[in-house]
Amino acid sequence: MCHKDCKEIKGGRFTRWRIKLSVSNVSAEDGGDYACQAQLTHTGKRYTILNSITVNITETHGYAGRIPKIIYPKNNSIEVQPGTTLTVDCNITDTRDNTNLRSWRVNDTLVDDYYNESKRIREGFESHISFQKHIFYTVNITFSEVKMEDYGRPFICHAGVSAAYFILKLPAPDVQAYLIGGLVTLIGAAVSVTYIYNIFKIDIVLWYRSAFLSTEIKEDGKLYDAYVLYPKPQREIQSHEVDTLVLKILPEVLERQCGYKLFIFGRDEFPGQAVANVIDENIKLCRRLIIIIVPEFLSFDLLKNMSEEQIAVYNALIQDGMKVILIELEKVKDYTAMPESIQYIKQKHGAIQWSGDFTKQSQCAKTKFWKKVRYHMPPKRPPPSSSAQMLKHTY
Repeated sequence: MCHKDCKEIKGGRFTRWRIKLSVSNVSAEDGGDYACQAQLTHTGKRYTILNSITVNITETHGYAGRIPKIIYPKNNSIEVQPGTTLTVDCNITDTRDNTNLRSWRVNDTLVDDYYNESKRIREGFESHISFQKHIFYTVNITFSEVKMEDYGRPFICHAGVSAAYFILKLPAPDVQAYLIGGLVTLIGAAVSVTYIYNIFKIDIVLWYRSAFLSTEIKEDGKLYDAYVLYPKPQREIQSHEVDTLVLKILPEVLERQCGYKLFIFGRDEFPGQAVANVIDENIKLCRRLIIIIVPEFLSFDLLKNMSEEQIAVYNALIQDGMKVILIELEKVKDYTAMPESIQYIKQKHGAIQWSGDFTKQSQCAKTKFWKKVRYHMPPKRPPPSSSAQMLKHTY
């Protein structure tokens, strides 16, 4: 409680703050004797403390030069994330003999009083540095946890008649971070899709063909899906394996199970036809060339001498640009001993290694080996028209 000239001080111009009494809009009538008393408890005993001061009011010229200057804040905004701990300093310069009150307020109330219950936002102790003509004051405000209710609310630093505020606001979205994050996500998704596609590419293509392409394919005048070219090994065991694969397993899987149509020399030509004419005419009616490779040097010497291989490879590589499917009966480690045409085909189209064992289990179109062959085969087409069938019988 404070008194002036033995009368209790009342009115909005007088504010008690901690150990100070602030008087705003000072006039000559405010001069006089002031006394303030407070209660103090020490070692269980209660004491009354009284302090008094005499105030003389004098007129000064150039009062504007004595107004405190708030350096910071500057009526600015501060970006901060919710839940953050934040401390903001109020920096003030004032004349040495000035007695202005320095404090933080919110909603016209001292911060410590406004947040008296939660104590989430508190005003810190004042510090100062003295210079020859002025004093630099610092008094801070601390948020133990920034909450959504604090955003957009002015927190005002008062120094006598001077005041300045700051407002908290949410940080602007980091567009660059979003762009980088989005780009990384897209790249990651593209890599994942590419990786998954490479693993399941064959299954995806075969499914797509069976679901969509069968009704979209137009007639191209071809009668066969593939021409099968195979060597005649000199060893009896290899000859038997090649004949089994070409004359039994290939027709069983590709023709009967998958619906393809193959031309196999020795099986499909008419008796009495000239070999060169049969090969030249029929290979032009095929969409693919299947070459069976046996890892034996002599088996490919036939390409240098027999007209069947020469005409087939010539048509596939030069004349028609036909896609070639190489099937290795056994793993071929070195292609350098083979004709350049076979080396070129291997480099351009790759090769599929036979993984069967000439039993019924190897004659299933859904095995990995046959899926690879079907992937390189053309999409299945609708049955040829009657005119195309008649064309076949004219040869």
